[in-house]
Amino acid sequence: MHRIVIVGGGAGGIGTATRLGRKLGRKGSAHVTLVDRVESHVWKPLLHEVATGALDTGIDAVSYRGHAAANGYHFQQGRLAGLDRANRRVVLAPIYDGATELLPARDLEYDYLVIAIGSVANDFGIPGVKRHCLFLDDTEQAMGIRKILLNRFLRYASHEQRQERIKVAIVGAGATGTEMAAEMHHAVDQLRGYGYKIDTSLLDVTLIEADERILPKVGRDKISDSVARELERIGVQVLTNTRVVEVTDRNITFQGGYVVAADIVIWSAGIRGPDVLRELGGLETNRINQLVVRPTAQTTRDDRVFAIGDCCACPQDDGSWVPPRGQAARQLGHVAADNIMSMMRGEAPDNVYVYKDLGSLVNLSRFHTVGNLFSFLGGGVMVEGRIARFTYLSLYRRHLIELYGPVRGVLMILLKSLHRVIRPHLKLH
Repeated sequence: MHRIVIVGGGAGGIGTATRLGRKLGRKGSAHVTLVDRVESHVWKPLLHEVATGALDTGIDAVSYRGHAAANGYHFQQGRLAGLDRANRRVVLAPIYDGATELLPARDLEYDYLVIAIGSVANDFGIPGVKRHCLFLDDTEQAMGIRKILLNRFLRYASHEQRQERIKVAIVGAGATGTEMAAEMHHAVDQLRGYGYKIDTSLLDVTLIEADERILPKVGRDKISDSVARELERIGVQVLTNTRVVEVTDRNITFQGGYVVAADIVIWSAGIRGPDVLRELGGLETNRINQLVVRPTAQTTRDDRVFAIGDCCACPQDDGSWVPPRGQAARQLGHVAADNIMSMMRGEAPDNVYVYKDLGSLVNLSRFHTVGNLFSFLGGGVMVEGRIARFTYLSLYRRHLIELYGPVRGVLMILLKSLHRVIRPHLKLH
């Protein structure tokens, strides 16, 4: 029986495992295994909501083991530590609980391997970033930010009114940074209903971007301008054309010597592939550690090893590279799955990925939603307000339907909508 291993359970990884599990695993045509460091999946575009407590992982997270059992694949918890390409073995690091080893290092044999471990924040070698900044790369980090914020907010839960200001700096004004800035203001606004003596006048959020404008990867200036105006309206200080040169436990220093005080610094500027990718049996990587792949999603030095999502660099016909976006990870995962099935039938893997930008949407919590749809069609259509909000929500709903199927997916959407009505708006424990 063919053995297919997918390492990384993000949107691309779990989507690929689901597709192959349903088409091959259920029929006994292949043994499909998904590997991830943690036990459950959370859609990465919602991590900023996990960090502020707006999203409850106990309700919205997908259990890998439960999902695997229902969709014809298997799950192994573990972290990618190496790759033995000669013997087609994936090496997983041991799992510890403190000093206690729960699972030893293991090898998983494969005939086809899909690497989908995503990306991590790029600190660009700037002094103090690794030591003093918080990151939002995965659920664990988001939960860590939530704990820090809750402890800081706890100071305002007494009967006395405190005037101490909370100074937060967010470096990187892409979608993650801008959405995080708005979500923090919404969270503080909500806290007043839970007995906290705090309001947004005590929250100083500074959004910092090295580019000329926020959302530099979004094609339309109108979208960036619209988001910037809304952020400034709710009280977020937006700094553009501003480069960070050092971060300390109290301050951020910019090029030119300008300093901003910050108690909490969240870093969301740029991405790179995890360090382990540099050591995977001599596979080709680029300058930011991404695995270089062909448009078939196959790595350049091994036809049986595929890579999808943020951890890979996929070329386009015009000489550019597929951008590290969720839609690209999902679509490239479909290409990888189809090509693996072709190779299993003895056919050439001729499904080639052509990236089409379906658009970008930015959701500033309850304040504002704006974006561009079908960007590949003459620049696309700009949408704002309720239409943009509905479209933004539909992206997550489509993800749920892909994971659960049409019937169970719709039921899951209804259940989650009901939970949002009956449960508290913020998770405070």
